[in-house]
Amino acid sequence: MEKENELVKKLTKKGYTITTAESCTGGLLSAAIVNVSGASKVLNSAYVTYSNEAKEVFAHVAHATLEKYGAVSRETASEMCLGCAETADADMGLSTTGIAGPEGGTADKPVGLVYIGCSLHGDTAVKEYVFQGSREEVRRQTVEAALDLAIQCLNKE
Repeated sequence: MEKENELVKKLTKKGYTITTAESCTGGLLSAAIVNVSGASKVLNSAYVTYSNEAKEVFAHVAHATLEKYGAVSRETASEMCLGCAETADADMGLSTTGIAGPEGGTADKPVGLVYIGCSLHGDTAVKEYVFQGSREEVRRQTVEAALDLAIQCLNKE
């Protein structure tokens, strides 16, 4: 719980709010944040956008982006973090999209491929990872990496 504590502390100090748009983590990321006392001051909402339709509605991902690049892509992660922040009127949006496995991978998009997006006041960073392990391990590694990215974005400001 070290990273989520650091994130909530930094957000609180700056007076910022955060929202999440999660696909492969299915709420695990927002649950990690909620585990921290005082999270209610910074987490105003969280979206599990598992389907493409939910990505379009709650995270404002363009249908054309999903058709051209797919749900698991740098472009989708970028639009997800920007869109969820806009939907929730939050300072920061944090998104996860990937293939947790054990099925669903292809040669181009293997199991463990994850994109994490972070938007802070419209400035966006997206990182690509290929995690190893079980479905649960991929999801947990994604949460850790997402918390890291959010902290990095706050430290750059």
